[in-house]
Amino acid sequence: MRALHFGAGNIGRGFIGLVLSRAGYEVIFSDVNDGLVEQLKERKAYTVRLASELQEAIRVENVTAINGKNLDDVAEAVAQADLVTTAVGVNILPHIAPGIAKGLALRMARDAAPLHIIACENAIGGSTQLKAHVYALLTEEQRARAERFAAFPDAAVDRIVPIQHHEDPLEVQVEPFYEWVVDESQLLPGEGRIAGIHYVNGLEPYIERKLFTVNTGHCVAAYFGRYYGFATIQDAMANGPIAALVRHAMEETGAVLVKRYGFDEAEHADYIHKILDRFVNPYLTDEVARVGRSPIRKLSAGDRLVRPALQAHELVLGTKHLTLGMAAALLFDNPDDPEAVQIQTDLREIGLNRTIAKYTSIAEEHPIHAAVAAQYEQLKQAKS
Repeated sequence: MRALHFGAGNIGRGFIGLVLSRAGYEVIFSDVNDGLVEQLKERKAYTVRLASELQEAIRVENVTAINGKNLDDVAEAVAQADLVTTAVGVNILPHIAPGIAKGLALRMARDAAPLHIIACENAIGGSTQLKAHVYALLTEEQRARAERFAAFPDAAVDRIVPIQHHEDPLEVQVEPFYEWVVDESQLLPGEGRIAGIHYVNGLEPYIERKLFTVNTGHCVAAYFGRYYGFATIQDAMANGPIAALVRHAMEETGAVLVKRYGFDEAEHADYIHKILDRFVNPYLTDEVARVGRSPIRKLSAGDRLVRPALQAHELVLGTKHLTLGMAAALLFDNPDDPEAVQIQTDLREIGLNRTIAKYTSIAEEHPIHAAVAAQYEQLKQAKS
């Protein structure tokens, strides 16, 4: 069996590639990093090290790579694959869509076997988004046939993989915990299951549980970590007030999840506790700058702060710590992060209220908007 995976970075190698290799796939990575591609082609193996007391090393073999800049090579790899996956970031999905579209056209012309294409991104409906990008490049006739020929099941993925540097450029360190959930209702009829993946009917509760717990808590830790001058998530979470803010934000999202999806309240409290333990893993060093990066995306209407805050407001639940997280995100002043720089520029040039509305899509008259603005001013004044 052959899997084509877009993205040979730390998450691609340390999470998706590892799971697929253990499930018996030959893994072909597609990436635009020339050096990384050449290393994988030459060595055909790499090491994943678990961030735990034992520091277990796992050797991943039967891998290779192609250069994602060569559209013909990408299309041919799609045409020959038994599975296609991605871990590139939702903003990059439009850039890999042409190769997938061309590859699907080749498969259909050759009458090859049906194909699952799974976007493993930190986003709601990642595969659905990728499908839209791919279908925009197909003819009407190809789209009609592709509906029977290819499926884009949505997925929820969870594994902390920090920025890291090793003597071996292919080695990657990851936390022991991982979760990869796929929407079984979107699979093609009769297709087999992959070991290491958890299949569910209806993904939304699971992806929102992950996004609104892990990702919400992680970014609140990052933004307040930066605010108080900490360099790593581990150091930030060792600070009692920050840890409390993070826990309270996760409890606010938890109240939404329990009310919307009927999760057991005690079980969800245990889930929050497990996530908090992962954030303080002493064998990981996760930089605040990495976790907090791309604040424009993280402040968007459908993401980890605004979406649960608006749902909580509609359900007449607490939002104080979620809005505090948004305020801290607006204060995330990182000159190495283009999105953070853009937010700071807008705050100076168009003012606080227009900046909040621009990035969160929350109107100025909305109570959530007012709360974010007030908390931003309080945080800014306390720091000056």
